[in-house]
Amino acid sequence: MAKYAVGDIQGCLDPLLKLLDKVSFNPAFDQLVAVGDLINRGPKSLQTLRFCRDLGDSFKTVLGNHDLHLLAIAHGVRAPTSKDTLDEILTAPDRHELLAWLQQQPLMLNIDDFTIVHAGIPPIWSLHRAQALALEVSTILQSECSGDYFNNMYGNYPSRWSEDLQGPDRWRVITNYLTRMRLCTADGDLDLESKDLCQTQGRYAPWFDHGNRPTVNDKIIFGHWAALEGRNCGANLYALDTGCVWGGPMRLMDLESRIYIHDV
Repeated sequence: MAKYAVGDIQGCLDPLLKLLDKVSFNPAFDQLVAVGDLINRGPKSLQTLRFCRDLGDSFKTVLGNHDLHLLAIAHGVRAPTSKDTLDEILTAPDRHELLAWLQQQPLMLNIDDFTIVHAGIPPIWSLHRAQALALEVSTILQSECSGDYFNNMYGNYPSRWSEDLQGPDRWRVITNYLTRMRLCTADGDLDLESKDLCQTQGRYAPWFDHGNRPTVNDKIIFGHWAALEGRNCGANLYALDTGCVWGGPMRLMDLESRIYIHDV
């Protein structure tokens, strides 16, 4: 069985199908793992969601910030923005089934010796701690408290983790680390405004550039940061968002060989 990880799809179904055809993907034997952001901005969000759901056990994904944004809109706590391309999903006859399936997806996955997360793991957490906190939020998402979660999901504060945090503030900062983080300090203070590496200044740096982070020896597959353009971020790090929705290629990674495959 071949296992592949794919970067942010964001409704770009045709490049995904091209890639899967390129590697002769067979859902009867192979597995596809996504880093989240299955939908939004691209032209075929509804078709992408249906395709991924219909792969059944041959497909795994973590939730990305765009996926959570769709769920918040569906829960009535947020209105779509002018940039969103989610109307087809929200008005689809099978929207309830699709959204229920999406909401059951985790914030972190462990497949073979890889950890898959949408944005990254902050330099203050070990892999074991990150897994526990991801599960904590996933449990809330899949419970009767999910409405409280979505009502309080948006916001940049608190910008730093504390074990004393409880309730919505705790859920929000965990979610921000795992699905929105790019730059932070060595002690985990988040900068959620900057996206460009050239904007790095002072104590803030890409989360993976803090050399003393406890996960330095863990193999982490992530997406979210299209501006990286899939660059080499260091040992044990696999950046899969190559900005397909913005005109770049889509990236697939063979988990056994760790070879990247692109649709162009």
